[in-house]
Amino acid sequence: MSFYSKSKDEVLKTLKSSEDGLTSKEAEKRLEKNGENKLAEGKKVSIFMKFLAQFKDVMVIVLMVAATVSLVIALVENKPEDLVDAFIIYAIVLLNAILGTVQEAKAENALESLKKMSQPFAKVIRDGQICKVKTTEIVVGDVVVLEAGDVVPADMYLLESASLKCEEASLTGESKPAEKEAAVKLKEKTPLGDRVNMCFSSSTVVYGRGVGVVTAVANDTEMGKIANMLNETESEKTPLEINLDKLGKVLTIIVLAIAAVLFVVNVCFDPTKVVEAFLTAVAVAVAAIPESLAVVVTVILSLGVTKLARKNVIIRKLHAVETLGCCEIICSDKTGTITQNKMTVMDVYYNGKIIGVEDAKIDSKEAIELVKCMTLCNDSKKQGENFIGDPTETALIAFAESKNYIKEKLDVDYKRVGEIPFDSDRKLMTTANLVEKNVVVYTKGAVDELLKRCDTISINGEVKKITKKHKDDIMEASKSLGSRALRVLGYAISQGPKYKEGAHFTDKELKEDNLTFVGLTGMIDPPRKEVFAAIEKCKKAGMKAIMITGDHRDTACAIAKELKMIKSEKEVIEGAYLDNFTDEELVTEINKFRVFTRVSPEHKVRIVKAFKANGKVVAMTGDGVNDAPSIKNANIGIGMGITGTEVTKEVADMVLTDDNFATIVVAVEEGRKIFGNIKKTIQFLLSSNAAEVLAIFFATFFFIGETFLIPVQILFVNLITDTLPAIALGVEPAEKAVMLQPPRKQEESIIGGRTGINILVGGFIQTIIVIVAYLIAHECWTPLVADPEMAELVAPTAAFISLNFVQLFHMFNSQTQSSIFTKNPFRNKLVWVAFAFGVGVVALLEFVPFLSEAFEMASLSFGQWAVLIGLAFAIIPTFEILKLVYYFIDKNRAKNMIEEEVAEVATETIASKIVVVENEVAEEKTVEEVKKAPAKKPAAKTTTKTTAAKSTTAKKSTTTKKTTSTKTQKTK
Repeated sequence: MSFYSKSKDEVLKTLKSSEDGLTSKEAEKRLEKNGENKLAEGKKVSIFMKFLAQFKDVMVIVLMVAATVSLVIALVENKPEDLVDAFIIYAIVLLNAILGTVQEAKAENALESLKKMSQPFAKVIRDGQICKVKTTEIVVGDVVVLEAGDVVPADMYLLESASLKCEEASLTGESKPAEKEAAVKLKEKTPLGDRVNMCFSSSTVVYGRGVGVVTAVANDTEMGKIANMLNETESEKTPLEINLDKLGKVLTIIVLAIAAVLFVVNVCFDPTKVVEAFLTAVAVAVAAIPESLAVVVTVILSLGVTKLARKNVIIRKLHAVETLGCCEIICSDKTGTITQNKMTVMDVYYNGKIIGVEDAKIDSKEAIELVKCMTLCNDSKKQGENFIGDPTETALIAFAESKNYIKEKLDVDYKRVGEIPFDSDRKLMTTANLVEKNVVVYTKGAVDELLKRCDTISINGEVKKITKKHKDDIMEASKSLGSRALRVLGYAISQGPKYKEGAHFTDKELKEDNLTFVGLTGMIDPPRKEVFAAIEKCKKAGMKAIMITGDHRDTACAIAKELKMIKSEKEVIEGAYLDNFTDEELVTEINKFRVFTRVSPEHKVRIVKAFKANGKVVAMTGDGVNDAPSIKNANIGIGMGITGTEVTKEVADMVLTDDNFATIVVAVEEGRKIFGNIKKTIQFLLSSNAAEVLAIFFATFFFIGETFLIPVQILFVNLITDTLPAIALGVEPAEKAVMLQPPRKQEESIIGGRTGINILVGGFIQTIIVIVAYLIAHECWTPLVADPEMAELVAPTAAFISLNFVQLFHMFNSQTQSSIFTKNPFRNKLVWVAFAFGVGVVALLEFVPFLSEAFEMASLSFGQWAVLIGLAFAIIPTFEILKLVYYFIDKNRAKNMIEEEVAEVATETIASKIVVVENEVAEEKTVEEVKKAPAKKPAAKTTTKTTAAKSTTAKKSTTTKKTTSTKTQKTK
């Protein structure tokens, strides 16, 4: 029920309660019937089930099948050494599952964090008396007493209030405390942040006192609704996970097809060897699976996570690190994320001038009185390094302190001897302070209300009678400050009553009249300085920064304009208007807006879903509880580490430990780099594995009955060239201009476009090189070996060495899409380590006797080694030619785009010129017709003059046009 739109009597009647509260007996009945005032726990997933969930990935399933097949082959052929292949794959899959489980172990703790925000006890009126009751035992209809410092235990309708203010930023997103007023009747559909007659569960009372009747508890509260949304939201796969799933399916189809073809071919050649044909086909299928891919991707992501941790970004879900690479929309909460969540004095006004805080010098009478007034007429204080109290008042203390006026010292020097608390009707606060045995009254508050009570003004060292011009100037200054969404307060002083020792004046003894105006202050929760550059970088990177806030339209609009997020107010919309859109309409209209104000948690979720429905990859940042549902609904949720609530941190995919919006840009760049490196790694792995499969495939046809590569050699190639080189590619520095490119589309295939072409070309080139090496060895080197057993090993050894070297050289090709000769060759030292390691191990297998025997390798001369290395190196110039083709394609494409743009601009220019000329001709024609027309009335003289003037203007315009055309032709 919308209790905020009801009267006090209607609310009490509906809740079957009274201002004296419930009886203990009635409270027990309601507690037993409706349950405790605590949030319901969601379904918990055990660690074991989370672990099992890691095996649902298609790629993991393919690897598990490959491992099982390897195990069966080893057992059938009775070759224990081949069990290593199966156990390595099992180990990789297990490691991947453990890492994934560890990363996601805390992902579903949001409800636990919400419960921790509850206050253990509350002051409740029962049986007509105030008593302390556990917050879990509070029921609907209970009457709760609230005081400064209390956490509101449940949603309640206010029956009484005295200068009551509640901090609701974590729920509504509004930076300043909400002023509350009891028993007022509001309109239906009043936004959450404007419900002044309501206090909400988990908000904090920062000022004043109040009494309210509980209208909702547990999951029925506004906070509970957020918990329900968190429960209902399902986690989505990241673009990388989707891409790897697709890749796994494609690989499965290709591998099965190749294995089937090999099986059929071998059976056709020799029908008696069906089992051997099946085992060969399965062995090739195992070789085709990039078993190291899963762990290499995990290692690359982990390295990225470690690097980001050093840059104040904590990644909570491993695969989420690359999602920012395709992020198109960053939906950011304003308060505490874009802004500092700290009210700050921006300008002061005295002696008839608006002055910025940095330029304000406290050396005049008016300036000194202004600082005293804002400091002494103030209930906030400082504890250690922190300011305690109303954010508006703490901003005033901070400003005074920056000018060397310390509140603690002023409070001692100018003892407070009386006060009139702030009242929402008067909109003023007044204190009386002892200044050299005289009582001085200091008043601050709303400018219009203050000026009504001012008779004089202090200006340029003199106190003068305030005139209408003075008041107009003051209101104009206030309007000027307000136009920038600054919160404006006015300040005045007066002489108080005569002081007697020990006296403390009450509001009846103090008067707020005959005041002397001294000045104004304008304050706001300002943007973080680093956000300006961050938003500019977002624009260059093709991303849109969207502000979503519970704050007022004017404030949000001013901040957005200052940050250049919007060009006009048409791009700003209030939450109340969002309710007029259906979900389908919102999807259509959403791209028109860049700032959303006065929004509720439900609105935030709708906004995120609407952007996602447009096919956008959405990131959502925030720090408050109200941000949690939208953060969980986004493709990637970003929580704030310092000001963020535990709820937000637990739901988020990543947490910024410095609460710096600019850090998001760092994360985006790292995400783009990581995805690029994963593509390079996949390109390298798949082209390498394709070479192995294609080489065996063609050898089956062309070298029937000949040994090409033995299983242990294939396993070695997979272990050596598919691990360290792949990891080395994963730590490649980012390509130039990575942040000047538009975000990639999430549906873009990870092996699509040129990556796919490179995989196919790379695989075929490597295959040709290995086959050529085998042929040279088989035809030219084998006849030179006298020992028949050793002679049979020469060609397979040449194929094995060339396969290793060609893949190691291809690692350099995979480093960049551009020419490797345009890059610093030592920018990635790990690539050279991987190359040296691979070469060293191959050399050991060749020259260490027991190893060469185990791997069945023949002894080759240094000249033969040189031939094989030369053949393998050929893959680099071959790929350089391919990259040169890409370069000319891109160059021609860019040239065509420029020509099309020039042609389009020229067409528009010519069209606009034709319109101008046609208008001029039409105008001259009209002039001639008017001249020929007979005059009918005396007024025609005026008309003729006017027309003649038009004619003259038209001729001048035509002359100017011709001159301009001539100049233009000369310029051309």
